[in-house]
Parts: sequence; structure tokens; C-alpha cells
Amino acid sequence: MMLIKAKFPKLQFIPRGDEIKVFGDEESINSFANGMKVLEKLYTKKGDLNEHMIHEALDIDFDPKSIPETNSDDVLFIGTRGQKIKAKTKNQRKMLESSLKNDILFAIGPAGTGKTYTAVALAVLALKNREIRKIILTRPAVEAGENLGFLPGDLKEKIDPYLRPLYDALEDMIPLDKLKSMLESRTLEIAPLAFMRGRTLDNCYVILDEAQNSTDLQLKMFLTRMGPNAKLIITGDMTQVDLPKKQQSGLFKALKILKNIEGISIIELDTSDVVRHKLVKEIIKAYDIAEEN
Repeated sequence: MMLIKAKFPKLQFIPRGDEIKVFGDEESINSFANGMKVLEKLYTKKGDLNEHMIHEALDIDFDPKSIPETNSDDVLFIGTRGQKIKAKTKNQRKMLESSLKNDILFAIGPAGTGKTYTAVALAVLALKNREIRKIILTRPAVEAGENLGFLPGDLKEKIDPYLRPLYDALEDMIPLDKLKSMLESRTLEIAPLAFMRGRTLDNCYVILDEAQNSTDLQLKMFLTRMGPNAKLIITGDMTQVDLPKKQQSGLFKALKILKNIEGISIIELDTSDVVRHKLVKEIIKAYDIAEEN
């Protein structure tokens, strides 16, 4: 209630039983009534409201039409080419459902299962819904046969190749001019995992991609950056660890010790979730059989 009063300083609020009477000038009352309609729509859609959602909904420039509608077809929103951005498989739908109930989500599975793409879509949807103020996408900058120091260009040009899959997903979902503007205003931030140290990540959706290439200390550092109004999605493929042989992936330990904590969910995707070329599914199966033998 204090937040609502602060948004409408010209109005007087008097509680009467289970009702609240509002007094003030016509313009302020109309603005208040519109804000309440937006809050009602958000609450009906989400089942809950956080402080940031209330703050955004009561903004005088907020357009209720900007709240995307989802439907039974699992469509999250429409992409830049008019395509439907949606959960396409059973486990991708589990990611969607779990993200609504939990603040930390681990999505683990082989290549081509849409882990990263679905995670980015959920973050973009949260931003469109005004649930958060920014999106942060991060990856460990682990070399696969090539050293960062030998790559040409400045730091951004050195790390961009590692973050390219995140850019690819974003370009499907956000128009390029809008994407550029979001990057410049830091509404969207893409950075290596090492850059997360010392920060508090709040009012944001944070995705750690390729988490199998993070060490135990790195993953602990990342998870403990979490602020009060933040959501984290950690994606990884345990079969593609690129760390030096003497280093063990921190993802193994994290999955083991965090699996029973309320508010943390682990979704395991498999070959049935592969959405790339049909041969990718067969390739993954062939490698799995070879490893078993």
C-alpha cells in the first residue's frame, strides 16, 4: 500500500472495512483506476505480484496491451520474423512451468535440445511482462583449442565468439534496432562469467549458459550473486566439458548438493527434445552407445 500511496501523492486513501475509499482530483483518480485495472490483469495472469511489477504497472506511461498473452499452444510471444516463440517439447514446457514456480532453474541436456533458446525466451518474456528490469546473459570463456590472448581485437571482440549462441537466440526474438538500444542502455547485458564477481544481481533474469565449463568456485560465486528479485537459469551439457583435464566441472557438484532445496528446480532434457536437424538426434544416440560400450 505504501508503494501505491507514493505513486499517487495527491490522493487520500481511507480504509472502510474490506474497502478503501479514494479521494482526490479527477485526473489522479482516473490514473489510479487505470493502474488498478493493470494490476488486476497482471495478478490474474501471474497469480502473484512483486514490487517491481507494481511499480511498472502504476507508471503513467505503462501500456496494458504490452502484457503478452500466452495460450494453450505454449506460445510465449511472436519473434522478429513473425515466428511463434514457444515451448516445443515436453521438457521445454517443463522449463516454462518450473520457471514460474522456482527462482533458480537448472536445465541439463545434450546439444540441440533448446536449453539456451528456451531460457532466453523465458527471460525476454519476463522483460516484456515488466517483471524484471534487465536481462544478463553469461558464459564461461573457456577455450576449445584456441587461447583468448591469440584472438584478434579488443576484449569485446575476443569474448563475442563464446557468446554468439546467445546473440543468435536474441536476434530471433528482438528486432536488431531494439536489441542494439537495449545493449547500449544495459537493459540487456552479455558478459563472461568472470565479470559477475562482486556484483549483486537484482531485478533481473540471469542465464548462465554452458555451465558445465564452470569450476566449483565459479558456480558458487555465480549462484551467490542472486538478489531478492532475481531469477537464474543455468544450462549445461555434461557430455561436453571443455575444462582442462585436471579441473572438474562445478556443475556435477551443484546438481548433487542443491537438488533438494525448495525454490531450485532441475529439468533434464534428452534426445526426445532435440529440435535441430533429425540427424543430431541420431548422432547423440550413436555417441551415447559408443560411451556405454
